[in-house]
Amino acid sequence: MKQSKFTAILRSLTIAIVAMTSVGALSRLEVFAQDNADLRIMSYNVRNAKGLDDKTDYARVADVIKRENPDVVAIQELDKETKRSKGVDVLGELAKLTDMTPSFGPAIDYQGGKYGIGVLSKEKPVKTEYISLPGTEEERCLLVVEFEEFVFCCSHWSLTRKDRDLTVALVTNKMKEQHKPTFVCGDFNAQPNDEAIRNLQKDWTILSADKFTFPANEPTIRIDYICAADPQNKISSEEWLKAVKNARVVDEPVASDHRPIALEIDKSVFKK
Repeated sequence: MKQSKFTAILRSLTIAIVAMTSVGALSRLEVFAQDNADLRIMSYNVRNAKGLDDKTDYARVADVIKRENPDVVAIQELDKETKRSKGVDVLGELAKLTDMTPSFGPAIDYQGGKYGIGVLSKEKPVKTEYISLPGTEEERCLLVVEFEEFVFCCSHWSLTRKDRDLTVALVTNKMKEQHKPTFVCGDFNAQPNDEAIRNLQKDWTILSADKFTFPANEPTIRIDYICAADPQNKISSEEWLKAVKNARVVDEPVASDHRPIALEIDKSVFKK
């Protein structure tokens, strides 16, 4: 009798533990699903991690990125093993500090190394490529990084108006070669009323917040953008905007001369 009673209690406890474990596993799966429902995007001109206090601090910039916890981030103004940066691969350093995968796009040869743009991502890319863009004062480039569900492009446009106007067509043509929803992000050196940005919006939808991004300490102009387009023309501009959550300019006034921009986008829009 005592044996049976003990066995019954033990069985009840076992059932309860299994049930609790199952609930815990389900909760973890639900959290995972929620985490993967949104794509977290960021763009940041880091000026080689040289802040407005004239201190070069890779950890400080990495901390700004980690606080936003992006899935993918477009980064501009990066030295790779130049004399100016004392031989440091700046993107590689940020990749180590953020535990993300780096993809580098060299724009010019500079002081024994390279200078350009890059992408950091949690997911390893399917492939990467870069193309040259017009640059009167210095050469520019577009870095194209393909992932399983989307294509992510980083760019830093020319200071010259004519170059930027030509850049829009090149960037748009590259987008039309893709077969997945495509983003282009970066420092475009153009304000919203500039002709280049108006022309860009014929094929792209600007998703980032309509707020100033430069200079970082007291922003007075908006020149940093996150934009989206669908080469298959299945996603309308209205649908892109509806999918955006929490578009923002990050309140970081010192780590670089630009403020970062970030947003989340509901990935269900990709299933159109």
